[in-house]
Order: sequence, then structure tokens, then C-alpha cells
Amino acid sequence: MSRTLRKRAVLLALPTAALLALMPTTATAYPGPGRVTGSVVTHDPSMIRTPSGQYLLYATGGGISSKASADRTAFSAGADAFPSRPGWWRTYSSVPEAWAPDISYHGGKYLMYYSVSKFGSNTSAIGLAVSTTGQPGSWTDYGTVLTSNSSSDFNAIDPNLFVDGDGTWWLSFGSWWTGIKMIQIDPATGKRLSSNTTRYSLASRPTGTKAVEAPFIVKRGGYYYLFASYDTCCAGTSSTYKVKVGRATSVTGPYRDRNGVSLMNNGGTPVLESHGSVIGPGGQSIMSDVDGDLIVYHYYDGNDNGTPKLGINLLNWSSGWPVAY
Repeated sequence: MSRTLRKRAVLLALPTAALLALMPTTATAYPGPGRVTGSVVTHDPSMIRTPSGQYLLYATGGGISSKASADRTAFSAGADAFPSRPGWWRTYSSVPEAWAPDISYHGGKYLMYYSVSKFGSNTSAIGLAVSTTGQPGSWTDYGTVLTSNSSSDFNAIDPNLFVDGDGTWWLSFGSWWTGIKMIQIDPATGKRLSSNTTRYSLASRPTGTKAVEAPFIVKRGGYYYLFASYDTCCAGTSSTYKVKVGRATSVTGPYRDRNGVSLMNNGGTPVLESHGSVIGPGGQSIMSDVDGDLIVYHYYDGNDNGTPKLGINLLNWSSGWPVAY
């Protein structure tokens, strides 16, 4: 049994009162990332487990970089999702490269939403690609799902697809500007549902910094939980990124944190923050695995000149709020 599995077995055997005592009360109480080896340099990871048991991870960079693992510990670098980058990317990025992919499996096929932009700009686009295997090089690109430009009050990056139990599809997205947004998606096309043109607002920071981005939504125990990254990424050991969460009884909100503060008004309950050599954790995704829910993220390694590394932790939900361990 792996160290992570042993730790989880011990935690599950504890009474609730003892488990609550383990919950972080300060940044120093946050857990270190679970052990990962091999190709661990990454940014904005999204991971899925295939029917064969292989872990496939896609992340920011190039034609969307990939990694694979047989055991969730040892990761090897793979080819880019797109050996040839779609031509439309150059409208939004001169490099061009793609950011923050979101991989999921629905209706017998893998879907990957991703963003193309230039750092600090909201002339951006969310694209969609589909594959029957999920493997690098197998993706067919279906072009843009949503775009934004300099006159928009939102930024079309950092997509996350959420499929509700009633069969409705939703895409949350956003970075800075007026915060996290959501649109409804047509399951038949993977693109925006023409009969619902509403753009919902889920989280915002109307005062001070506008820094909230990278939404990810899951439903647990009757609540919808919205995870997001707050503050500043991409600055090595100077990064102030952190992961916060709010919950709602409707997928479109309103989302509130543990203290009842609206995520539309700077709210958010911390899930992971900087601690020790783990600097600026964020760019997170949530994955349900055989041993529980995982939070998959990047952080900047204070012991390695701020190199962005892969972080994986399990989540415990016994309090009604996600706690990393």
C-alpha cells in the first residue's frame, strides 16, 4: 500500500472530532504535495484516469503538453496534444501556444476545452478538441467556443466543463476583469447552447485586486462547489496564488464561502495556500479517483528556484467543505 493510501486509511478510521482537529487553521498546517517523480514540471494540470488505469495529464504549454503515469506517482512526458497547432490560434497568440486545458470523458469520447491568449490580455479564445482515446496526437480540433476582446468585461480563458446530474452542461471560465463567468453548453455540439444566451457571474473581486481565475466546479452532498485560484501566479517564488472555494445550491450560484461571504464580493474559503517551500499553489483541477477526490495543481518549488511542479493531494469532505490532506 502506498504512503498516500496508508495515510488515507488512517484518516478514514478517525472519528469526526479527531479529523476536524487535523484541518488546517494556518498556512503552516497545509499538507505537502503527495509524492510524484519523473516529469513533474507543469502548469495548470488537468488529469483523467482511462479505463485501462492510465493517468493522462494535460497542461499549459506548446500545443498543450502531456504526461502519463501508471500509478499516479511516476510521470513521464509525452507528446503535445496537437502535433500541428490549429491555424486560428495565431489570432489570439503570436507564439502560438495553448493554456489551461480541461479534459473530461462524456458520451464515449474525451473532450478538451482549452484557452489561447497572450499573458495580460483579454483578446482570448476558448477552443474545443475531441478524441476517442484521449492520447496525444489523436485530438480533432473544433475551433472556438467563446471569445473575448479588449472591449469585453471578461476574459475567455481557463475553461472547465461541468455536467450536472440532470444532463445539462455548463462551462465556467474567466480570469481577472469582472471575474468568473459561466455559459450553458449544448451536449450535442460541445459549444454554446443557442437557446440560452445568458452569461452568468459566479465570482468577482470588486474591490482591490481583480485576481480570481481558473474555476472548477464539482457537486458533492447536494452542494455545488466552485474552486478558483486567487491572487498572482507565474512569478516563481514571488507568486501569491492560492486555492479557495465556495458552495451553492444552484450551479449558477450564488456561491458563498464558509463564513457566508459571497464569492461575488471577495469571498472564498482557503483550500491550499503557500506553506514552506510550496509557493503559490493553484491552477487546480479536481479529479475523482478510486481512493477519493484529488486536487491536482501546480506550485512553485522554493527549494528549486521557483520551478513550477505538479502537486496532488486527496480531499476530505466530512465537514461539508473540502480539506486537503
